[in-house]
Amino acid sequence: MGINEPAEVNNSARDISLLGVGGTLALVALSGFAVLTELTKVLVISWAAFVAMAAGAVLSVWAGASYPRRLVWGYGLASGAMVTSAAVFLLPQAINLDGRIGGFGVATGLIVGYGAHVIGHRLSHIDVGLDVTAAQITAHALAAGAIIGLVYGSMPGLGLLLGLAIVSHKGPAGYAAAHRLRESGKPVSALLLPAAGVGLTAIPAASLPVPEIAVLNAAVFGFAAGVFLHVAMDFLPSCEVGGEVDQVCSLSEHSHSQLDRLRGHAVASTAIGGLAVFGAWLLVV
Repeated sequence: MGINEPAEVNNSARDISLLGVGGTLALVALSGFAVLTELTKVLVISWAAFVAMAAGAVLSVWAGASYPRRLVWGYGLASGAMVTSAAVFLLPQAINLDGRIGGFGVATGLIVGYGAHVIGHRLSHIDVGLDVTAAQITAHALAAGAIIGLVYGSMPGLGLLLGLAIVSHKGPAGYAAAHRLRESGKPVSALLLPAAGVGLTAIPAASLPVPEIAVLNAAVFGFAAGVFLHVAMDFLPSCEVGGEVDQVCSLSEHSHSQLDRLRGHAVASTAIGGLAVFGAWLLVV
């Protein structure tokens, strides 16, 4: 490696992504539509997702040697919040509307979430001429936004807590993705597109007329619960050999001892993420 290579990588990482800027401008335009149609909750959730991912990307620049510990805490807090929110706010709605259909919806969401994850990983080994990291999380954000929009469109009375907890994983996702982009010399600004992705589909989906049919809504809520439970479980920080955390720790000759210490952080962060949602729920009921 040449002496000037790191500087070249950093310069590339600071390049501006036109797709990222375009996605942000599209979200701004849709925000005006959301204000006019009084989709206030979906609007707040959309921008919360944008800010969370953007903030995560910025924090990754300052991480330095503390990157593994921060990554574990980010993943743990987000996954704990998501598991709790999906189990408390989505599952009961699905089961109350129609127990069997809601259950089938949950199973379908889990299977579809798993299948999308596996296929997405398989496609990451194929050169399609696009940045794979940004493409994968953009597809995930667009899909998650559509589901969030349908859920809030089906039941506008849902509180903000559910949506904010569901998009809480955008922070650590942006943190990890920005780290990978910087390491490969790609522009971190490409993350502006997936940051805006939730709003790009959530706002239009929430504006669609959803028939008040119990069976249909049970399927929607069940599917949403299954998908978000899969995402939450996928974000559980696994401090095992071969995982993302291990890949970072392997830069040190003391990686095994680091992994042992990080397991405690993983358990603590996940528990605190769940307790945070419980505490917030106690304040709003």
